[in-house]
Amino acid sequence: MGDDVVSSRDVARGRVELRDVLVRYGDCVALDGVSHDVDPGEWLGLIGANGAGKSTLLRAIARLVRYHGSIRIHGGETHSLSRREFARLVAYVPQNPQFPAHMRAIDYVALGRTPYQGYFGAESEHDRERCAALLDRLGMSHLILRPLSTMSGGELQRLVLSRALAQEAPILLLDEPTSAMDLGRRVEALELVDELRVERQLTVVSTLHDLTLAAQFVDRVLLLAKGRVVADGVPDDVLVEESLNEHFDVRVEILRSANSGIVVVPRRSRKKTPHD
Repeated sequence: MGDDVVSSRDVARGRVELRDVLVRYGDCVALDGVSHDVDPGEWLGLIGANGAGKSTLLRAIARLVRYHGSIRIHGGETHSLSRREFARLVAYVPQNPQFPAHMRAIDYVALGRTPYQGYFGAESEHDRERCAALLDRLGMSHLILRPLSTMSGGELQRLVLSRALAQEAPILLLDEPTSAMDLGRRVEALELVDELRVERQLTVVSTLHDLTLAAQFVDRVLLLAKGRVVADGVPDDVLVEESLNEHFDVRVEILRSANSGIVVVPRRSRKKTPHD
């Protein structure tokens, strides 16, 4: 299948279709018949307790785990695409990426341009400029020549995001993309994703543990529990106290702010005393 075939699917650009997706790890069922459509340009947030199946669903879409059922992107089954074609359509940011210690920041981000390079794998000046521009937008232009071994966890996480964005794929999969960043950098990174989503009509599917940030950024929420979809809808409909209390096994309070919208606040099981 050539690039002309992929181009002919522009009518479905960025669309993700899941039908009865099942993933097993040995005797453990990690995903149990998940079906959902993600529209082009939509940001879908995956939430749920640890072990609910969020990361497994992303890995299934990214072709990193074997699954039963059907996953279609860009109008075709994922398994029908070559690695190069798939890399031009889907960019994936894992929770725990590997970093070559002595590689420089600009060289690491430039790896995202690999699907567009020839057999000799040399990036062009155009590729370099795109990568440098992304680093600048994430406030990392001063680190462009630094080796990865000298960077903090938050800086490395921004590099991984930059590399994925440099790939310029219409579908972006993010597995807890900001967990190592401080609050300011976390919001900054999500703002950039949202800006580029609008600019490039990206489809974003992400896991987010911070439910307040999820409410601020995503269009729709999929709540998973034990590998199944238990709630699906806009944040106002899914982020409700009864449902979160049940599926996260914690008491929360939902506040609504005129500036920030939904705020999810976990509540302690006992009251704070003067000696705490």
